[in-house]
Amino acid sequence: MPAVKRYELTWGNRPLIIEFNRLANQATGSCTVQYGDTMVLATAVISESTRPDISYFPLQVEYKENMYAAGKISGSRFIKREGRPSEQSVLSARIIDRSIRPLFDDRWRRDIQVVITVLSYDDSSDPDIAGLIGAAAALMTSSIPWNGPLAGCMVASKDGQFHLNPNADIMASSDLNIFVSGRNNQVVMLEADGREASEATTMAAIEFGVQQLEPVITLLNTIQQELGQPKLTLPNFELAAEELTAHTAAKAKAAAYFTEHGDSLFGPGNKHERHLRQATASNALAAQFSDDDSTLAKVAVAEFESLFAKEMIRRIFTEGKRVDNRGLDDIRPLSATVGFIPRVHGSGLFSRGDTQILSIVTLSSPNNEQIFDTMRLDEKRRYFHHYNFPPYSVGEAGPMRGPGRREIGHGALAEKALLPVLPNKEQFPYTIRVVSEVLSSNGSSSQGSACGSSLALMDAGVPITRPVAGIAMGIAFQDDSKDHYTILTDLQDVEDYDRSMDFKVAGTNQGITAIQLDIKFDGLTMVMVRDTLTKAKTGRDQILAVMAQAIAAPRAELSPYAPRVETIQIDPQRIGELIGPGGKVINSIIDQTGVAIDIEDSGLVYVTSVDKDAMEQAKQLISDLLREVEVGEVYTGTVVKIVTDRNTQKEIGAIVELTAQHTGMIHISQVDNRRIDKVSDILKEGDQVKVKVLEVDRERGRIALSRKALL
Repeated sequence: MPAVKRYELTWGNRPLIIEFNRLANQATGSCTVQYGDTMVLATAVISESTRPDISYFPLQVEYKENMYAAGKISGSRFIKREGRPSEQSVLSARIIDRSIRPLFDDRWRRDIQVVITVLSYDDSSDPDIAGLIGAAAALMTSSIPWNGPLAGCMVASKDGQFHLNPNADIMASSDLNIFVSGRNNQVVMLEADGREASEATTMAAIEFGVQQLEPVITLLNTIQQELGQPKLTLPNFELAAEELTAHTAAKAKAAAYFTEHGDSLFGPGNKHERHLRQATASNALAAQFSDDDSTLAKVAVAEFESLFAKEMIRRIFTEGKRVDNRGLDDIRPLSATVGFIPRVHGSGLFSRGDTQILSIVTLSSPNNEQIFDTMRLDEKRRYFHHYNFPPYSVGEAGPMRGPGRREIGHGALAEKALLPVLPNKEQFPYTIRVVSEVLSSNGSSSQGSACGSSLALMDAGVPITRPVAGIAMGIAFQDDSKDHYTILTDLQDVEDYDRSMDFKVAGTNQGITAIQLDIKFDGLTMVMVRDTLTKAKTGRDQILAVMAQAIAAPRAELSPYAPRVETIQIDPQRIGELIGPGGKVINSIIDQTGVAIDIEDSGLVYVTSVDKDAMEQAKQLISDLLREVEVGEVYTGTVVKIVTDRNTQKEIGAIVELTAQHTGMIHISQVDNRRIDKVSDILKEGDQVKVKVLEVDRERGRIALSRKALL
């Protein structure tokens, strides 16, 4: 077994340690990365065989969070083993995938799998950072071709200062948290959440993050020089002379056909019409070849599509027009509608060109908060966003299963975009669920979800501080260099091609709340990032103006179908009285009224109901239960017992239940305004009786009552 190789660096005030040849040595490349006391195992494997039947680059990135890494056992009574990846694991895998993918040659058809296994988690050092560095180190030292190095870090902006790889406390109170992946002073991937951070602050944070990556990049270069294996080479794609001649002729036929018919593919029309025009042209071109020449037909169609892309770029740079004749900064037609779905608590329909999103809000009691029990989290969330992308949204028929990584990622992005504008629990004590149904998609459905969700929240009467809108930005290059480029506002699907980007920016008119960047080349310069943020702000403001025409502010009243939540503050020392032994008291109130009751340790009681009368009844029962009985107060109570003297067996009084926690006694002399011999002549068990409090002896727990005083 080869000797263990260890590399160490102090980075962000913590040790970063990368070790090789200790674990998983049968993988094509492997290493452990320790950052603080967080440790991950990173492995990379390439399959031995090629998959000639596929037309895409088969990369898989898996991220395994283990409960043991944080010294935990799952809180579920029935399931103790880790099952399917948590949503946090999926989001972490996406961060690493989106960072490393652009640096592969996508002509590879051999399966490549990168697996990150979290071995230890210290509650402070982000395992995503260690995971990305580990993935880069494993790939660079393996035989897998990869154009590294690359590293990533988290940057938090707080009180005008930038913090490298901050702990959870700093991130919870910062103005901006942004994960930056990059290399050579360029950005490859971004994932950010902000509290209406300015473009200037965001840009400065990105620049700070890229600068902080330099020592890690230097270390990775050293590792590759010392441990790197010879890289595999791509298969020889050169054709034999006879095949080359045939392919050249097929491409020439495609070029001639494009010269004749290419103009018809550009111009106004929706996504379906454009695809239909392209499909009709491609099929007509393929029909010019016999069945025996099916391979040449595919070559011609591929060339036709390549010519279409080149012409699309030419028009952008020479005519300033895009495939649908839009200008470079033009946004597709926008529309916004609210409140048209009956009975739901709030709804918003947002359309941008062919992208159409229906968002629906549901409000519920605090006890419907979502519980997270993962390696990193043991908490409750009162707001969550779910995103559904059915196959009909892109005109296809397909299986409808649970949410995939894309749905989870897009839902999390829209959730992140809206969190900063939501009211706090004290102001609005509801659990809030938003579901965005993608009804039609032609690019940037996640940002459409942010827009639709803002509309729906305002329609539901949720007092958000400001509406949020999102927009996706693209890029086009005139040639193979990065010297001549232009930013495209409002990206659509056909423009997300080779050497493109999908730069999503969401926010209010005051600042940025979320960013997500994917690219298909090796990095954005700082100038490109700055240009994108500037143009995204202009586009975002245009969208917000259209949204304001549909609804300018949150509705003053909730939907009549939404539950009402009211609060009662009680002494925390008396929570036990309200709950009762085994929950007897609180369950009795719930059974009587049908409300939901939630109690916090602070003594704040939430009562939730769609029925106003039931709400008032429950509040009264709680108030009666916990109120202190005072002299002179009048109660209507229930006679629960006739009291007799042990010696004489004569009736001497009646016990009356005033509240669930308080009883008092009416002495026989206080039962009536005339002399009586027996209490039972006037009162019987179960009778409702109105009484006045004469005396309260708190030390002995005795309360003296009088019926006579009220006659």
